Amino acid sequence: MFEGPFQDLIDEFSRLPGVGPKSAQRIAFHLLKVEPEDITRLQSALSAVREGICFCRICGNISAEEVCRTCSDRKRDLGLICVVEEARDVQAIERTGEFRGRYHVLGGALDPLGGIGPNELNIRTLLQRIGGVLPDIPSADDPEVNQDAPDIHEVIIATDPNTEGEATATYLAKLLRDFPDLRVTRLASGMPLGGDLEFVDELTLSRALSGRLTV
Repeated sequence: MFEGPFQDLIDEFSRLPGVGPKSAQRIAFHLLKVEPEDITRLQSALSAVREGICFCRICGNISAEEVCRTCSDRKRDLGLICVVEEARDVQAIERTGEFRGRYHVLGGALDPLGGIGPNELNIRTLLQRIGGVLPDIPSADDPEVNQDAPDIHEVIIATDPNTEGEATATYLAKLLRDFPDLRVTRLASGMPLGGDLEFVDELTLSRALSGRLTV
């Protein structure tokens, strides 16, 4: 155990996901050696996360603006939505270069034992998007004028291939069957069971996207 603020710093780093006591010590010792301006940049970045980050009002992804870059991109297929659990899963799929639609971030997966039910997830807004209730992004020429909500023709369910993700996918598939002319698909073979989407390599994820199956 070290004394004072240095041990406090190690303790705080140890609370981060995936950072053990030894890794926390290495990070803390590294910060002792860096230049003051490096510490200032780190402090600014941490402050900006709290003050400058919001969630896209359309898809729920992390964004610096009210509407994220993906939802603002008119070159993407506005009628194709890929449903993921977390914002980090969006980045995993984007790295494949295979998907040109838009996303919907649930903010987690169904976990009754953990107290996470449908009301705790971003499911209601997904149903609204598909039903055309939510306004689409503002026009580039007139930011005050909303465009008509696009017709959604396909929803890809890309939840993690584990118990919670499978339960969430099954629940969503049942809900989405009530929408006429809507194709509901799941990621195809190649996805390892019991894993997390963010750790799947790009080739496997690309094949799963291109070979998705109708639910």
